[in-house]
Amino acid sequence: MKNVITYSSTLPPDLFGKVNEYAEKLKIPKNKLIESALNLYFERLRKAEYVLSFRKAKNDPEISVMAEEGLEDFIKMLEE
Repeated sequence: MKNVITYSSTLPPDLFGKVNEYAEKLKIPKNKLIESALNLYFERLRKAEYVLSFRKAKNDPEISVMAEEGLEDFIKMLEE
């Protein structure tokens, strides 16, 4: 069994109602529904951070030079 942490929290009644509704529809426990929702949310955040890092990098002159030198040279530098 996985290690788990027990916690308590509060939710607005309408949101808790949706949790109940979908847990019943999907026939899964509410905690599993919340766990899945959080994992999806964190994945979206990670992807958004990744996109933001590329947007910042495109304005960085050093990154532009590295891109012009070629990906192969950049990989070689990382391996050293």
